Amino acid sequence: MASTNPNRPVQTGLLGWVDDRFPSAFDFYRNHLAEYYAPKNFNFWYFFGSLALLVLANQIITGIFLTMHFKPDASLNASGVPVAFASVEYIMRDVPWGWLIRYMHSTGASAFFIVVYLHMFRGMMYGSYRKPRELVWIFGMLIFLLLMAEGFFGYLLPWGQMSFWGAQVIINLFSAIPWIGPDLSLWVRGDYVIGDATLNRFFAFHVIAVPLALVGLVVAHILALHDVGSNNPDGIEIKKHKDANGIPLDGVAFHPYFTIKDIMGSVVFLMVFSIIIFFLPEGGGYFLEYNNFIPADPFKTPPHIAPVWYFTPYYSILRANTVAFFGVDAKLWGVIMMGAAVLIFTLLPWLDRSPVKSIRYKGPIFKTALAIFVVAFLILGYLGILPPTPGRTAVSQICTVLYFAFFLLMPVYTKIDKCKPEPDRVTK
Repeated sequence: MASTNPNRPVQTGLLGWVDDRFPSAFDFYRNHLAEYYAPKNFNFWYFFGSLALLVLANQIITGIFLTMHFKPDASLNASGVPVAFASVEYIMRDVPWGWLIRYMHSTGASAFFIVVYLHMFRGMMYGSYRKPRELVWIFGMLIFLLLMAEGFFGYLLPWGQMSFWGAQVIINLFSAIPWIGPDLSLWVRGDYVIGDATLNRFFAFHVIAVPLALVGLVVAHILALHDVGSNNPDGIEIKKHKDANGIPLDGVAFHPYFTIKDIMGSVVFLMVFSIIIFFLPEGGGYFLEYNNFIPADPFKTPPHIAPVWYFTPYYSILRANTVAFFGVDAKLWGVIMMGAAVLIFTLLPWLDRSPVKSIRYKGPIFKTALAIFVVAFLILGYLGILPPTPGRTAVSQICTVLYFAFFLLMPVYTKIDKCKPEPDRVTK
């Protein structure tokens, strides 16, 4: 039965027939597009939320086509090559347009993390984690955690040298956890060594379990955002000022205004994305490591093992811990610090004590702290790609201290920072 909302426009023809039988679809369109009012001062930084949805769709669609030809089998074929590795080569060489689908998926993985990191940075700049959007931020961080898990599970599937040995290093980290570590590592591997059982369970998690949870969290993230309203570069609430019809004075309907804007951003993104796919799909060895074009060999360890680039900041933090203290060995401290480096983002809504949300009105201390944090994060990411040396380890340790100082000292410096007065209405 159609909705009894008196303000609901009457549909006729085919739309009326559908409206009588599926009114929730039209309610969804109005509540989240046509009658969802977003701040009119959205800028460049607000492209990355919609781009994240675009890349997620790309990963799901290309992933479906890849699973039609990929075989998660670690056994050797007649040529002495692992079946999983050979199936990737088959996709690249023999499946019509298989090379394009594979590159769209592999480049899309890196694009996903680039877009998400920029989306998170925008939230940190403009205080999108502050009240009343704490739950939106928490949902976003859970998405980030699942995205890291998805990247890790997919990293093993090509069954190349770097994916095999990278997974070996990461899985062995679980053994550092007291009491349950060895059993947990065994459970994750599915065997005493990385092999067919590991490949099959990672494949199941990568194509079914994690994507389902990821899509569910994305929906929750968007619904929670639309319930409380979007933040803006000024960090003020547009719902405070409404006209006689209850429409925010500083807002415009998301559709068609911001859908058109997002389409423009998507076109520019797809142009850059296409250039990378057709001319630089390996990303200089960062998107697809050169060692991953060599079949996995359990008896031949690569000279230097490093995770894919989007994990390297946290890998540097792991390696920066070289001293045992409080009765805990350095390896376990590294695992603890690496996990804390990811989870500490969740505490931002309660660490920030500033009277304003946006960086536009925050004082010089916060701006300096955020700049130092970004530089430290980038340095950690770069050092995580390189083999460790005493000098690089020392720099990693300094950057790790700066990384955590940004969060742990935030209640102090945001409280004493000299902020500008926040405007009552949004600015251009």
